[in-house]
Amino acid sequence: MNSHTLKLTLRNFRRHKSSFFINLIGLSTGLACTLLIVLWVNDELSMDKFHAQEDRLYNVMEHQQYAESVMTTNSTPGMLAETLKEEVPEIEYAATITWNNTYTLSVGETNIQAKGYHAGSDFFKMFSFELLQGQPESVLRDLNAIVLSRSTAENLFGSATDAVGQSLEINHEEVYQVSGIFEDTPNNSSYDFDLILNFEKFKNEEGNSWLRSWDSNGPSTKVILTEGADAAAVEAKIADFVKQRNEDSNVTLFLKPFSESYLYGRYESGKLVGGRIDYVRLFSIIAAFILIIACINFMNLSTARASLRAKEVGVKKAVGAGKASLIWQYLTESTLIAFAAFVVAILLVFLVLPQFNLITDKEISLRFSPEMGLGFLGIMFITGLLAGSYPALYLSSFKPVAVLKGEIKTSLGELWARRGLVIFQFTLSVILIVAVSVVYQQIKYVQSKNLGYDKDNLIYFSMNGRVEEQAEAFLAEAGNLPGVASISSIGHDLIGRQNNTSGLDWPGKDPETRILFENVRVNYDLLETIDVEMQDGRTFSREFGADTSKIIFNEAAIKVMNLEDPIGQKIRLWGRYDREIIGVVKDFHFQSLHEEVKPLFFVLDEENTWMVMARLEAGRTQEAIGNLQEFYEAYNPGFAFNFEFSDEQYALQYAAEQRVASLSKYFAGFAILISCLGLFGLAAFTADRKKKEIGIRKVLGASVANIVTLLTRDFTRLVLVAILIGLPVAYYITGQWLNRFAFRIDLTIWYFLLAGSLVLFISWLTVGSQAFRSAHVDPKECLRDI
Repeated sequence: MNSHTLKLTLRNFRRHKSSFFINLIGLSTGLACTLLIVLWVNDELSMDKFHAQEDRLYNVMEHQQYAESVMTTNSTPGMLAETLKEEVPEIEYAATITWNNTYTLSVGETNIQAKGYHAGSDFFKMFSFELLQGQPESVLRDLNAIVLSRSTAENLFGSATDAVGQSLEINHEEVYQVSGIFEDTPNNSSYDFDLILNFEKFKNEEGNSWLRSWDSNGPSTKVILTEGADAAAVEAKIADFVKQRNEDSNVTLFLKPFSESYLYGRYESGKLVGGRIDYVRLFSIIAAFILIIACINFMNLSTARASLRAKEVGVKKAVGAGKASLIWQYLTESTLIAFAAFVVAILLVFLVLPQFNLITDKEISLRFSPEMGLGFLGIMFITGLLAGSYPALYLSSFKPVAVLKGEIKTSLGELWARRGLVIFQFTLSVILIVAVSVVYQQIKYVQSKNLGYDKDNLIYFSMNGRVEEQAEAFLAEAGNLPGVASISSIGHDLIGRQNNTSGLDWPGKDPETRILFENVRVNYDLLETIDVEMQDGRTFSREFGADTSKIIFNEAAIKVMNLEDPIGQKIRLWGRYDREIIGVVKDFHFQSLHEEVKPLFFVLDEENTWMVMARLEAGRTQEAIGNLQEFYEAYNPGFAFNFEFSDEQYALQYAAEQRVASLSKYFAGFAILISCLGLFGLAAFTADRKKKEIGIRKVLGASVANIVTLLTRDFTRLVLVAILIGLPVAYYITGQWLNRFAFRIDLTIWYFLLAGSLVLFISWLTVGSQAFRSAHVDPKECLRDI
C-alpha cells in the first residue's frame, strides 16, 4: 500500500510539474526563513542558561523612588554582597561585579588590550565559567591575583599551561600574578571578558571610598541562594536592607533570576514591561506567519486543481478505497513535498547563515544535535500535515457517482475558503510592509535627529598612564595637532545615564522631594568641544578665575527645580558644597530617544575626568586620527590608542531596533514572494480553466485588455480586502511599538497608502503577467478541443 501510494505521489509530481515546483519553492523558502528564526530564537533563549546553579543564581536589583517616577537598576552599593552573605542565611554565595573595563596587559615587550571586571572572591563558585587551571575557592583570594582567559594567556605567554604563577603588569603600573586560567566565555554568555581581578583591592583603593558607603551605587550584586530557599521569602527579607543602613535611602531591593536578565530588562515605573523577549516573540510570530503563508499556497493550489484529480478519487472509491486511505495518500504527498522542501531549506540556511550572523551580530552555527534535529523534523512534519490537511479532507470527500458523471462543482464554501486563505496571506504581507517602513523611518529619525550637541566628527578615548598623570599638558599639546579642532576631558561619555545623584538642595525645594540628576564632571572647553548651545549664562572659563565652585544645569533641571532667573542663584550639593549657577544649556539627548530628556548638571572637576573628547575638523578626520595616534603613543609608550566615534556609539543604543529593521525587511520580502508564488499558481490555473472561454471571447472581438481584466478582477478584489483588513491592524501594532520612544515619527497616512499600493502593484504584476500571456494565446489553440 505504501509503495503504491509513493508511486502515485511521484507520478502526480511529474504530471503537474508547475504546481510541484511552485509548492517546492514556496515551502522551502518558508521553511528556510522559519529555520533561521528558530536558530536565532534558540540562541536568544539559551543566553546565560549554561550555569550549573542557574536555578539559584539571582541578580540583586533596586527600585529607586523619586518624585515622579521609579528608576530600576542593577547598580548597588559596593558593600551589599559581602553584607548579604554575612547576615542572610539563605544566601550561600554573593559577589560584587564592577563594570567592564579595558586594560593594557604587559609581559616584557608584549602589550595587549583586554577587557574584564573586578569581582568578589565567590565569582567562580557561582558562575560556570570553566577553570582550566586553578580552583574556584582560591583564584581570587589574593589581592593582586588575576584570572585570565585561555586566549589572553596564550597571547601573553605563548601557552595557557605555562601562565599560572607568572607575573604581568596592568596599565604599566602594578604587578599582578596569574592565579588561574578559564576557558574563553561561550557565545551564549551575557558576560564577555578576558580577565577577572579582585574586587576587594579595587574597593580599598584611594579614591574609591564611595564603594564603602551605603549612599552610593555602582557595581552589581549577584547571589546564590541555598538549596531549597524560597526566593520570594528572601526578597521580602532584603527589601529594606539598604534603608536599614541608610535612613535617607529611597531604595527597595528585589531579586531577579540572573538567566532572565538578558531577555527581561525593560522596566517602566518599577514594573517589568519586556525587553529583548519582545523581539523573540515578534520573530516567533513572523516565523509562524511565513510558514502559514507557504502552507496556504499548497492548500490553495491543491484544492484549485481538485477537478483534475476528481476522476482518480471517483475510481478509487468505486473499487473500494476508503476515505482514510485517500487522506493517507494526500497527506503522504504533502509530507514528501515538505521533506523535499526541508532538504532545500537546509541548503539555503547553510548558504545564508554567514550573512545572517552579520546582520544579527551572532555566531550561530547549524550543528545537528539530537534536540535540534528532532525540532527541525517536527517543523517539517507539522508543515506537511498542515499544508496537506485541508486538501486531503477536501479531495477525499468527493462522491464517486457524482465524480464519474462529471457533476462535481465547486461549492460556495470551498470558494470562500480559498479566497479567505488568499486574503489572509496578503493581510500578513500588508502588515509586514507597514511595520518594516515604520521601523526603518524611526531608526532613520533617531540617527539623524539633532541631539542638541554635535556628535559628528567627535571621538573619545580613555586616559591611561602618562596621559592621566599629565592631562593638562597632554590636552594642550594635542589641541595644536593638525586636524584637531578642539579637545577637552569629561568624566564619562554622553551615552546613557552613568553617574547620577539626588543630593541637591535649592531655594524653595520641598525637603521630601527626591529628583535624580545626571552628574557630569568636565574640564574647561568641554561644552565648546561637544558644541552644546547655551540657553542662558556662560560656560566654564579660565577668564573668570577658578570655576570649581560653579555649576551649569540643563533646561530640564531648571524646570523640575522650578527656578526663575536661575543665573547667580546658589544650590547645595551633597549637603556640603555651595555652588553658584552660572549657566543653563539647552536640553540635549544624553540618553536614547526612548527617554525624555532628564535633569542634568555640569561641574568643573579637572582631577576627576577620565575620558578625552576631541572634535576633529570636517574633511580631515583620518589625518587628525593619525596625528593623535602618533602623538598619543609617543607621549604614552606601551599604551595603544583606542578611540570611539561618538556617533557610532550613539547608534549602538538602537542596535536591537536596527537588527529588527534589517531582519524584518528580508522576512517581509520573502513573505510577499511566497504569497505571490501562490497567486501566480492560482492565476495560471484559472487561466487554464478559462482557456475555452478566453478563445470564444477573442473570436467575438474581446480585446487583450478585456481578457486581462477578466482574469485579474477577482484577485484584485481579494487583495483590496486584504489591504482594508491589514492596514488598521498594522496601524495598531506600529503605534504600540512607537510608544516605546519618547521622541518618534508621526504615523502619517503615507505609510499605509504606500504599503497598500505596493501590495496591489505586486499582485497586479504577478497575476497580470499570467493574464497578459493568456490573452495573447491564439484562439485556435483555445478552441481545439471543442
